[in-house]
Amino acid sequence: MRPDLRSALALKPRVGDGAMATYLYQLGLPVGVSFEEFNLLKPDVIADVHRRYAEAGAEIIETNTYSAQHNKLSRYGLEKKTEEINAAGVAIARKAVGHDAYVVGSIGAVRGGAGKNVRTAIVKRDFEEQIGVLLASGVDGLILETFFDLEELSLALSIIRKKSDISVICQFAVEDAQRTHDGIPLLEAFRRLKGEGADVIGFNCRSGPNGILRALETIPSDFDLPLSVFPNAGIPDYVDGQVIYSATPEYFAASAIKFANAGARLIGGCCGTTPEHIAAIAKALHDYTPIVQGAASAEAPQAKATEAKEVISPKLAYENNITPPHAEPSIVDLVRERHTVIVELDPPRDLDITKFMAGAQALKDAKADALTMADNSLAVTRMSNMALAALLKEQVGIRPLAHIACRDRNLIGTQSHMMGFDALGIDHVLAVTGDPAKFGDLPGSSSVYDLTSFEIIRMIKQLNEGIAFSGRPLKQKAKFLIGAAFNPNVKHLDKAVQRLERKISAGADYIMTQPVYDPALIERIAEMTKHLSIPIFLGIFPLASGRNAEYLHNEVPGIQLSDSVRERMNGLEGPAGRAEGVKIAEELLDVAMAHFNGIYLMTPFLAYEMTVSLTEYVRKKSNNLTFGK
Repeated sequence: MRPDLRSALALKPRVGDGAMATYLYQLGLPVGVSFEEFNLLKPDVIADVHRRYAEAGAEIIETNTYSAQHNKLSRYGLEKKTEEINAAGVAIARKAVGHDAYVVGSIGAVRGGAGKNVRTAIVKRDFEEQIGVLLASGVDGLILETFFDLEELSLALSIIRKKSDISVICQFAVEDAQRTHDGIPLLEAFRRLKGEGADVIGFNCRSGPNGILRALETIPSDFDLPLSVFPNAGIPDYVDGQVIYSATPEYFAASAIKFANAGARLIGGCCGTTPEHIAAIAKALHDYTPIVQGAASAEAPQAKATEAKEVISPKLAYENNITPPHAEPSIVDLVRERHTVIVELDPPRDLDITKFMAGAQALKDAKADALTMADNSLAVTRMSNMALAALLKEQVGIRPLAHIACRDRNLIGTQSHMMGFDALGIDHVLAVTGDPAKFGDLPGSSSVYDLTSFEIIRMIKQLNEGIAFSGRPLKQKAKFLIGAAFNPNVKHLDKAVQRLERKISAGADYIMTQPVYDPALIERIAEMTKHLSIPIFLGIFPLASGRNAEYLHNEVPGIQLSDSVRERMNGLEGPAGRAEGVKIAEELLDVAMAHFNGIYLMTPFLAYEMTVSLTEYVRKKSNNLTFGK
């Protein structure tokens, strides 16, 4: 007779399943519908997903009931089918896997996404109803997942404990490796849930393996409940209307060992994961032997968390460019004459701009030609780049370049935004699609996408002709120089160059690339783009640590590190990691500057000292080089 779920999780690391909604999307099912309704409309499809995960090695299967609550189902007119959908979810999972795997009822936060302001009475009613149906349907346990706030998670747990002694898994979705969304220190939140009867506590969604590992490492080894982790498959990319995740099954296999070493006893996957990811986890854990206590790392958890702030906009970073005062030559003029350096500096996520402005001044002193700022990169809310661009011009005296994302504004808002930039004299911009809002820090917000990156280039160019988006003549013409993004880290570079040619045809004036870490690829890019008529700014992103290197390679779309770079960075943290990262970047600059006059440096974690050093390196070296591209 098999042990109950509580006992099973105490024995050894167990394998959870992977994503349901994003996997259904990958299988071709539409978005914008209730995936939970498929329990009634497409039960065979849901059963097949459960079977695939079980066959991949998942020992714990979650029911397709994550959003099967009265309030959430009411958005689709399905609130009267709440009980039916939940009961069907359990029956489908049980029939699909029998007793070869544990079936746990999935319960999401009522206040998650767009439900932030739902009254507590409604939240309680919805939990009461869903929990009652799942328990009556015979689940082996319940999983409370993707909860942002401790209070709501605690409320759901208290309702369960009044009804049953069943095994309960509690999981937070966190952005900060130290606190819950409502500001409670993670360890304090874990201890409270333990006291209230949780059997397993952990993290899921919001982050890939790197971010969740950092959060997991804040929980001390003597915390005597099993821990759980269900990371996303990295950061999603939005390409030609398709959402794509980059983290590979092999990366998940390596991460599974790290999770187990850090104390995780339930390891699965969330958004973007597939049966292939779960199979890799199962294989990695098959003969897992726990490491000796303390052998995982010589660093304190706090030191690890400091460097890796889940981060970066390397994806958005490539999208940058510059804007000079009207009397000065443009970035395009400069780059045709000499090596020209654009540096990315991300806007802050809070109201304090002290470090940002200090970095801007230091980069100006190092003779950077422009600073570029993303437009809420990775769909994470940051300070307006329009406001910061104006401050940079007025207080620092350096060219700003602002990204313009299609995600956040409709046609009206986009034209209004561009008119504001024109009035401020900020005339260098980078047109980008922007990551879907559902993957950012406000997942309930809408992604607009009235325009594609091609269309927004054409529309901004139209303003330069004195014509509004509507076709109405304007009283004067704008003077925008428009950049376009280019990702050369792809299997078929020729197709990427063809896409780039379309952006040039739409009106792009210059190109910014994703970071490149392979000297041979730099030379190949130069050869395959030598026919293009506009300048390219080649992206160089100095690595901050070994962990940072693995995160970028495995979780961030559009970035690939060479094996040699990963080997050099392996195990390096702190000052040693930053020093090696700068050295690698200098070696890449040696190659890049021989082929390209445009250099685009990206600042990791606002550590502007690194890009100051590299800017100075470019200036010193450029005196000895002949004209590049």
